[in-house]
Amino acid sequence: MSSLANNLRAARARAWIRVVAANRELSWVFFETFLPAMTTAGYVLVYRALGAPPEFESYVILGGVMTAFWLNVLWGMAAQFFWEKDMGNLDIYMMAPISRMSILLGMAVGGMLGTAIRSVVILVLGIVLFRVQFHLPGLATAFGIFLLAMAALYGLGMMLASLFLLFGRGAQRWVEVAQEPVYLLSGFNFPLASLGRTAAALASAFPLALGIDAIRQTALDSRTGFLPVPVEAAILAGLAVAFFFLARFMLRVMENRAKREGRLTLKWQ
Repeated sequence: MSSLANNLRAARARAWIRVVAANRELSWVFFETFLPAMTTAGYVLVYRALGAPPEFESYVILGGVMTAFWLNVLWGMAAQFFWEKDMGNLDIYMMAPISRMSILLGMAVGGMLGTAIRSVVILVLGIVLFRVQFHLPGLATAFGIFLLAMAALYGLGMMLASLFLLFGRGAQRWVEVAQEPVYLLSGFNFPLASLGRTAAALASAFPLALGIDAIRQTALDSRTGFLPVPVEAAILAGLAVAFFFLARFMLRVMENRAKREGRLTLKWQ
């Protein structure tokens, strides 16, 4: 019981740092909130200029909300262990009498809460400025889908944190490479089905793709979904479990490498 309590305290402490640090500098809040909102607004205006159906504007708003979480996973989760190593904190994490999973869990929960504030701003701007209409009976289901998507997404981030650390200085390059392709494959600004069945099926390996698609079907009563909502929810639940166990496996690989070779990166680094 004491071990569990220590791990829970470690997760809470790491989450608290994420929430406080993300909002300590007001200029960060502005640049990370309102500037991405301007990008989202630009896509909305493009759809209006093309005379697209109003539901496409709602697609963009929800895509903008989920974009904030994806960026947090890339920069606040996947590359975090590499940055912690540069700052000298990783040695402390390794020596602490706690599970490294508790550190990752705290990072995920704290990052999710901190990012939620920015996402709410984009959502409110969409409702106030662009008159986004939601399907009220589907909001409860949409929220459940959102939680499933976040569990899978941050599970992916937990796995990538150890994986990117193995690449050493190439971690930041991998983060930058992964950013834009996921924008396309996840259908942030258009229906996932528009990619075609083959590409959409491949994109379903990313939690964001199915999460956004299912949320649009429930929160907006969209008829352009790729798969039925129950199927997408089941896949998201499976991805969440799979990424969690893969994250544990990658942590063990990283720790074993450190014990065996005295290094955390691959030999060619």
